[in-house]
Amino acid sequence: MKKSKEQNATNKTLQQVFWAIPLSIFIFVLIGLAVLIGFEVVYADRIYPGVYVEKTDLSGLTITEASQKLAEALPYTYEGRLVLTYGDQSWEKRPIDLGYVVEPTNSAKKALEVGRGAGYPEKLIEQGQAWFQGVQISPAAYYDERIAQIFLQNIAQGIDQPTIEASLALEGSDVIVKSGQVGLEVDIQGTLAQIAPALMRMEDAVIPLIVKETPPAILDVGPQAEMARQILSEDLVLTDPDAEDDAGTWTIAPQELASMLIITRSESSAEGESSYQIDLNQDLFEIYLESIKPGLSVAPINARFIFNDDTSQLEVIESATIGRELDVQASIETIEAALIEGAHQVNLQFQSLEPEVTDDATGEELGITELVHQETSYFYGSDAARVQNIETASAQFHGLLVPPGATFSMADALGNISLENGYAEALIIYGGQTIQGVGGGVCQVSTTLFRAAFFAGFPIPERHAHAYRVSYYELRRDGSRDPNLAGLDATVFVPIVDLKFTNDTEHWLLMETYMGQYQSLTWKFYSTKDGRTVNWQTTGATNIVPAPEPLYRENPELEKGELKKVDYAADGAEIRVTRTVYKGDQVHFSDSFYTKFQPWQEIWEYGPGTEGIPETEAEDAPETN
Repeated sequence: MKKSKEQNATNKTLQQVFWAIPLSIFIFVLIGLAVLIGFEVVYADRIYPGVYVEKTDLSGLTITEASQKLAEALPYTYEGRLVLTYGDQSWEKRPIDLGYVVEPTNSAKKALEVGRGAGYPEKLIEQGQAWFQGVQISPAAYYDERIAQIFLQNIAQGIDQPTIEASLALEGSDVIVKSGQVGLEVDIQGTLAQIAPALMRMEDAVIPLIVKETPPAILDVGPQAEMARQILSEDLVLTDPDAEDDAGTWTIAPQELASMLIITRSESSAEGESSYQIDLNQDLFEIYLESIKPGLSVAPINARFIFNDDTSQLEVIESATIGRELDVQASIETIEAALIEGAHQVNLQFQSLEPEVTDDATGEELGITELVHQETSYFYGSDAARVQNIETASAQFHGLLVPPGATFSMADALGNISLENGYAEALIIYGGQTIQGVGGGVCQVSTTLFRAAFFAGFPIPERHAHAYRVSYYELRRDGSRDPNLAGLDATVFVPIVDLKFTNDTEHWLLMETYMGQYQSLTWKFYSTKDGRTVNWQTTGATNIVPAPEPLYRENPELEKGELKKVDYAADGAEIRVTRTVYKGDQVHFSDSFYTKFQPWQEIWEYGPGTEGIPETEAEDAPETN
């Protein structure tokens, strides 16, 4: 019974405890709810504890109170300082000037929103974090980047500058220089990117402007300008180093030299840098040097020989001469280098021209091994002046060589016929009459050469006959006249009328000329015979036209009664000479030479008052060849 009572008491106690626990929990929950409700009521329009804006504690403050507190605690908008720098320039601005404003009211509103999330659990978690750990939030700010951009654009107007290339030019002999300039451009976007972080952190800062520099390809032309001034500082004097007097100098004044310079822009292959370069205008200098080149050229001259008939060897009678020619390109390079180095007197450059045949040449090497033909003409009755001219002219050909395959020009070899070159005045045919002139008798030499080439079997591409038949060119050794020689004459009038023949063999041809007794000229050809022979025919004089009656005319320079014959009668005629040249039994070539002699009037002159002179009229005088 006692046990039953104890058991009942225990059960009753357990029942009481059972009901006490839920009740306690219920009461605790009620108290908690009351506390939470009270907490929410208290902070319904206040910032929860533990909320900070930029380290400023706003716990329990209303929006108005928090805004006022933040306005005092965050003066950055008006008191912050940002200094923009470029070189030695600087611009100090407040954040407000750059469009940045810290907003206390909005910052307070942000603080008030902490712990007031959408879901209740989230609210409690945020409130708990604020209570126990504290919550730091950034202040609300407004940044109008356009204001900062406008400010930077205003700065850029004083900094930006275009890239200017340096230039160098010539105006006459004046050197014109334009300085280069480095291009500058403020990088507004890049600078804005550096300003924004400082504003967001609400920090004072020194911010270098980002300025892009664009250097010109050529900034400085000072050295080149100085070089140009040096080049044009005085005359350029070109000299022939072999000349013995001032005739070998050519002066180019600065004004003229300036027109012969060019200024070019060049790229450096190594560094990629550009520069100006002063050069000669090669085309103009080439034209200039080519204009003086002919007067400076010296043709190489082959050695002259005679053939020793006893030894069959060549003997030098005149040594070879080395020629020269103006080397235009080398001269231009030398002039250019000299001008760059500051020199103004420059030697022209020449290249040597070696003769084809030098003194040590042998007959075997040249193919000159024997006499292949000789021809002699006679000029009985010639006066001393005519003989002098024949001797002077023929000497020009003594020992002269004709290369294989070359066409020989008598006029070229003869050169200038003048008193200075040893010629005298004698009778010549000129302007349709026979008159005194320098070089009369030279045609005796051309006629002799023509016959030598004719009978040796060489091609004769150019030959001109005399205007009328001249007795000298038809004389035999005994002084008699050979009519078969008519039409085998040749005249030369340098440089218009020429006589040419071609050495169409594989060997060199040596010519020797000799004045002989009986007033004769002998022309010898030495080479190597190739088996050619000559067969020729002449028509003789045909279609003969008698000479006009003699003409008598008064000459006031003659004395009364004095009578002088000044021109000689000759019948006109036509003659054709044909020739066939054989090599062995084969025809090598054939040609013909046509001559038409004009009828020529005999002319006499007499002094004023001379009696017994017949009356005559002059015939129209034919032009000479």
